Amino acid sequence: MQASKKPQKYGFLLLPNYSMLGFSSAIETLHMANWVTGKELYSFCTISHESREVSSNTGVISLADYITSEAPSGLDAIFVCGASPVTKNENKTLENWIKQQANKGISLGGICTGSYLLAKTGLLDGYRATIHWWSIANLRDEFPQTIVSDHLFEVDQDRYTCSGGTAAMDMMLFLIGKQHGMLLASNISEQFVCERIRAHDDPQRIPLQARIGSGQPKLVEAVQLMEANIEEPLSSEDIAYHLGISRRHLERLFKTHLEVVPSRYYLELRLQQAKQRLLNTDKSITEIGQDCGFGSAPHFSTTYKSFFGMTPRDERNKQGNVVTEVTPNNRKKRQLWKR
Repeated sequence: MQASKKPQKYGFLLLPNYSMLGFSSAIETLHMANWVTGKELYSFCTISHESREVSSNTGVISLADYITSEAPSGLDAIFVCGASPVTKNENKTLENWIKQQANKGISLGGICTGSYLLAKTGLLDGYRATIHWWSIANLRDEFPQTIVSDHLFEVDQDRYTCSGGTAAMDMMLFLIGKQHGMLLASNISEQFVCERIRAHDDPQRIPLQARIGSGQPKLVEAVQLMEANIEEPLSSEDIAYHLGISRRHLERLFKTHLEVVPSRYYLELRLQQAKQRLLNTDKSITEIGQDCGFGSAPHFSTTYKSFFGMTPRDERNKQGNVVTEVTPNNRKKRQLWKR
């Protein structure tokens, strides 16, 4: 990316149930760049599809500046603010519109699960991209032509993607730093009381080693073994053997630092993996159970319900019934942006 003094015009495409945190983290950073410098380095507008009224994942209703058919020309980039969790509904009209923007030479970005829609249209083929960690496995499985990472954000030529949440701020700070210098990016970070600007290759999830310190390498190795053997779980004896310690020592490490026995930690890890796949893939419940180390569907269902309070089928049905539009009674519609 070339450093630029030209004012940048960004559009934010708000999908139904878009992540409010990811969206606000992005636009607040751009707004602060203008405020700190006293110049209009960035202007931005909101876009929605078909109807200007769009609801976020928190139920807050926004009135977009434009619908896609009336979107302004001259935008430098369009960021797709994805649903939280990801929505897989077919919308060929919207997909075609996004392709048209790419054909015009407009840079494209994805915030939170916005990367999924870009990958679905083929616009991330051959690019490095990321998405919220809940959807990483699904993105890799469905779109093998996309180079999927688990980084906070990825900037690859004219494709900008981030994992969502506050990572949208890190991505915008990176872009601001490239265009106007890292001193400005640092000043903005200080205004937000951020400890540091995170790099693109920082991991999305806080590593176990960062939580417990570097003095417990055997515990970190044990968890890494568990994470690498979800489909065919290892016994505590096997894990202890691979680490060169006794089972009693292994159990003591888990109880002291994680307040749980190894078998329970392993089970919760597998169940969390199962939940991610239930919500983000189209695999059958039986297949997901097998992929996560459960020998039979009844065992998977019973264990899942004991931990999450509902069966895998109920979990998936609940996901299918997410309300995509919220119109509370006696509430005035709030317009967030002026034309």
